[in-house]
Amino acid sequence: MIPGMSFIMSRMFKVRSPLLERTVFGIRFPNPVGLAAGFDKDAKLFNELGCLGFGFVEIGTLTPLAQDGNPRPRMFRLPDDSALINRMGFNNRGAIDAAKRLRSKRNVIVGGNIGKNKVTPNEEAYHDYRKCIHELYRYLDYFVVNVSSPNTPGLRELQEKEPLMSLLHDVKETLIQLGSKLPVLLKIAPDLTDTQLDDIVQIVKDTKIDGVIATNTTISREGLRTPYNTLSLIGSGGLSGKPLTNRSTEVIRYLHKKSGGSFPIIGVGGIHTPEDAIEKLEAGASLVQLYTGFIYEGPSLVRNINRRLISYYEQKEQILSKKS
Repeated sequence: MIPGMSFIMSRMFKVRSPLLERTVFGIRFPNPVGLAAGFDKDAKLFNELGCLGFGFVEIGTLTPLAQDGNPRPRMFRLPDDSALINRMGFNNRGAIDAAKRLRSKRNVIVGGNIGKNKVTPNEEAYHDYRKCIHELYRYLDYFVVNVSSPNTPGLRELQEKEPLMSLLHDVKETLIQLGSKLPVLLKIAPDLTDTQLDDIVQIVKDTKIDGVIATNTTISREGLRTPYNTLSLIGSGGLSGKPLTNRSTEVIRYLHKKSGGSFPIIGVGGIHTPEDAIEKLEAGASLVQLYTGFIYEGPSLVRNINRRLISYYEQKEQILSKKS
């Protein structure tokens, strides 16, 4: 980065207030607005992205071995829907390569989103998650187990109750063996049924992981303005952006209510305005993340959400003081 640029960016985009600070799964966040995984896949920009006002940055998805991902083209804009379709396929240079850059981490909270290599069979997936943890745990603030991307064949099968329980137990045990107390989160798909979401609540309790990220991209194309012919030409991939706003909020609300608020939820999916973020926080999210909204709206969205949250919390405090 150009000398002095980080200072200028911080002045432009960072918003500071005690009203924005919160402690979630043992980590003190300067504000609740994070960057979702998928943007800084290889941990190359986390320090710079922290200067844009994010309270935390999630890197990845990282796999043990480098892989090219799916053939190009694999990322598509749907401007009529303020959406993206991607089928990137966990393209990254591997966990060892990312770990070298993470040593330069400065004053930014960084989570690591980890997955399995495409060639690894599901029954051996735990080996890949273990390898990622061993390479990365010294440099991160939390881990995210990604079994919900639609772009790695068979990966979502790991969301079924038995294989997921086994995988999460293994992840927790690996960290214990390393003497690490890093939080472990699970990222889930928006396409799960209520019965599957009930299983997720039970799995979180049984495995004692620290929270859930709701949600990843969807395979649904329902209700899009983009013409059917265009969608057919694009083909498969995960849809993100505004079409996901309501469904991701529904999942957050369901998990929060079903669990009695017993674990933190990071809300992600279709946040393009401050009101979108507030809606997810009111539904039960402790933190929120941006991806497609950040691409469409730019870094001013982070600043605008945090500014709006300050006024939102000030208004709530005034209402409470009047009632008392």
